Amino acid sequence: MSDRQSDVVLSCRNLWKVYGPHPERFFDHGKGDVGGPEQVAAKLAEIQAAGHIAAAANVSFDLHKGEIFVVMGLSGSGKSTVVRAISRLVDATAGEVLLEGRDIQKLTPRELIEVRRHKMGMVFQAFGLMPHLNVIDNIAFPLKLQGMDEARRLEAARRVIALVGLEGREASFPDELSGGQQQRVGIARSLAVEPDIWLLDEPFSALDPLIRRQMQDEFLRIQESLAKSIVFITHDFLEAIRIADRIMIMKDGQVVQIGTAVDLILDPADSYVREFVCDVPWEFALRARDVMRPAPRIWAGTARVAADARVADILPLLARHPEGVAVAGDSGQVLGLATAQGVIEALATGAEEAPR
Repeated sequence: MSDRQSDVVLSCRNLWKVYGPHPERFFDHGKGDVGGPEQVAAKLAEIQAAGHIAAAANVSFDLHKGEIFVVMGLSGSGKSTVVRAISRLVDATAGEVLLEGRDIQKLTPRELIEVRRHKMGMVFQAFGLMPHLNVIDNIAFPLKLQGMDEARRLEAARRVIALVGLEGREASFPDELSGGQQQRVGIARSLAVEPDIWLLDEPFSALDPLIRRQMQDEFLRIQESLAKSIVFITHDFLEAIRIADRIMIMKDGQVVQIGTAVDLILDPADSYVREFVCDVPWEFALRARDVMRPAPRIWAGTARVAADARVADILPLLARHPEGVAVAGDSGQVLGLATAQGVIEALATGAEEAPR
């Protein structure tokens, strides 16, 4: 994932969602940029004093091409409001959501339908499967709405059925499937339209822990193949650090901190973030790139791991290779050497620097 501005596929700019009788009166023609932190605090006080509720307040972030951007927070933090505003399932009170340079808030109903049919895929905690349709027809349904002929939409549905591992269940109905299988159907249905941006609102939270872990594995496998640009909502930090490129933590409708899992663990912005990360085993957040050291020479036969490999996953390899393992970038180039000693030093440094 690149940080170049040209890689930005969606931008959320000073987004507000206010509930109450006349929320628009707090903003000048829908302008969400009210100023710095003091001005934002004053605006929130004004909104609250008038008996209104700010479910999202001055939210800004960029989603990069191929990135998994996780939004998390406690119940009521505003995370689901943000994803619904991005898809315009709710209309924002102020601010912008820019997709390909167009503000989604200003699209006509017809234009919005086209965006949802062709640009965005959505998966929610409630699977939303149609009980009278079997698996393949549930998955093909959005393609039917696009006007695609039956042969083409069934062919597309079969492709994503294979992708999510549901071969052999094409004729099954939702009540004949397990919770995990139903969730796979929901994921496949959203992927059938080949969306540029994938929005997932706590898609695994209703599943049993073992099935949830399996679905996370499937999700990462699918992402490795498709490289979608994803906004993923969760309240589970362990889930977030397992799948996220970057994480945005929200509280009371506002953004508290945006960064990688390592950023949040080693340098939390405040006590709220610190509470989220305090019980997380660091070896699950640290990646091979975080514990590698420069090496003047690495032998050709040295074991290799990907730069994004979690330290928890490579610990057995480090135990077998005390001399270290080569850390490789996306194109296969060696970036450095990871050793058990490097892990110890990284953990020790983090423990010393972490705020108390």
